[in-house]
Amino acid sequence: METQAIPQAGEDLFGGQAGKANYIPTTLPRPHPLRRRAILAAHPEVASLIGHDRRTAIITLGVVAGQTAIAAIFGFFGLSYWWAALLTAILIGAFANHAMFVVIHDATHNCIFKSNALNKWAAILADLPNTVPTAMGFRCYHMKHHSHLGDYDYDADLPSHWEARLFGTSAFGKAAWMFIFPIFQATRLSRLKGSVPIWGRWTFINAGCVLLYDLAVLICFGPAALLYLFASFWFSVGGLHPLGARWLQEHYTSDSSQETFGYYGVLNLVALNIGYHNEHHDFPDIPWTRLPRLKQMAPEFYDHLKTHKSWSGLLLKFIFDPQFTLYTRVDRSIARKATMPR
Repeated sequence: METQAIPQAGEDLFGGQAGKANYIPTTLPRPHPLRRRAILAAHPEVASLIGHDRRTAIITLGVVAGQTAIAAIFGFFGLSYWWAALLTAILIGAFANHAMFVVIHDATHNCIFKSNALNKWAAILADLPNTVPTAMGFRCYHMKHHSHLGDYDYDADLPSHWEARLFGTSAFGKAAWMFIFPIFQATRLSRLKGSVPIWGRWTFINAGCVLLYDLAVLICFGPAALLYLFASFWFSVGGLHPLGARWLQEHYTSDSSQETFGYYGVLNLVALNIGYHNEHHDFPDIPWTRLPRLKQMAPEFYDHLKTHKSWSGLLLKFIFDPQFTLYTRVDRSIARKATMPR
């Protein structure tokens, strides 16, 4: 098996010329199904990790209760302490809400309960502190991200062309894009080919539950409480918070031979192992709690892969390195279209 050396501290993961006017085309197949088969052939015991972990639901209850309690405290002090609410959202709330996004992610892969319905309810519970309904929309488009990784026409994880061209290569443009990143995921859905059944019964249940929660917080605790929760949501996804670099870590690359990157730093403790991203794409049916064990059981498949050492460092690199743009991504659709008969 061909291997690559793990970059040492300070080594440039994005050296060379990345795409500036378009994505990086590739004819390579998606690497994750191939590696999954190879791992199962070499380590059949890995199959024992596949399944569900109901403890995630307990963690979800605790975090949602904790966020609600903090919101209530700021509701007591009122809007005169808005600055404290924003600071606490940056330092605490963002990490709590980000963890809830990972719960939504695991629930989307049905890794919490056996029942699809219970997984949806777990995702909706995790969605409550976001103040904006996201869980069922995420469930609709995320599976295509796995089945059509790096294909512009099907993968909503790739920025739209207008995003990449509008924000360009300037540090200011990329910083602005990262700050308002929460807006963009929803804008990409209209470009996806194939049916994306966003509007359905569960979407309305999700929206109703989140809006009722927002209303209850507003009535019981006041606008300062809602401000804290919304700020926690905003900084958990973007807002120039280090957590926002997680989206960069996963699939931004100038090397088409590796399009998924991991992060094994300490923030995985509060980010529920979302940094184990190669492992997750290889085995999306393994709960987040067992992804480190997967890496330990099949080290020869992961130890050689390039990784990122710091989300904060990656965020700064993205903003200030002109070689790093929104187009620094692999796109399979370019090569696919080029080979289509006319």
